[in-house]
Amino acid sequence: MEPFEHANNKDLLSTLAGEPAADALMEKYGGLTNLAQASFDDLQAVKGIGKSKAAAIKSAFLLAQRLSRETYGEAPLLDTPDRIADLLREPNRLLTVENFQVVYLNTRRRLIAMETISQGTLDTILVQPREVFLGAISRRAAAIILAHNHPSGDPTPSEADIKVTRDLIRAGQLLHIEVLDHVILGRRTDAQARDWVSLRELGYFY
Repeated sequence: MEPFEHANNKDLLSTLAGEPAADALMEKYGGLTNLAQASFDDLQAVKGIGKSKAAAIKSAFLLAQRLSRETYGEAPLLDTPDRIADLLREPNRLLTVENFQVVYLNTRRRLIAMETISQGTLDTILVQPREVFLGAISRRAAAIILAHNHPSGDPTPSEADIKVTRDLIRAGQLLHIEVLDHVILGRRTDAQARDWVSLRELGYFY
């Protein structure tokens, strides 16, 4: 059995930064998501964390992100909201502002590519249909999935989210490129077991 298999977060941090610094990090940030979002300078402001320890912690999170992207052999099948959320969860976990992304699919609903179209403030994001569908046309995509993150953690769609979705559905119909879904990613909490919503499931595609 691997020695770290059942270690808790603080124990694993201790191997990178030492026990006193790990205690200070967990006390300040509470959990891994907040810690992963901390900047290099923020980490060095914690007692016991110098440049080398801050670099080790940032490197560990970056390696975890890259591992999550490396697990696919055949292009993943994205035919359900669950599978879409599983693909996008890690790339979106550390984002602190809204990022609007488009997932391009072939005729078999398998991934061709993902692209971030725009970044917004905490509450506002600007999306232009020409930017969304230019990527789809250049990649010869048969369909697209829209996605963005809510940094607040609550994936409930706003009125702006609904309007953008409906506008892009209509644009896709004109171009014969189907918009399959719009998935909004948030965070799991004790009261919210699912960290995403599908606007198609919510009835906004009819």
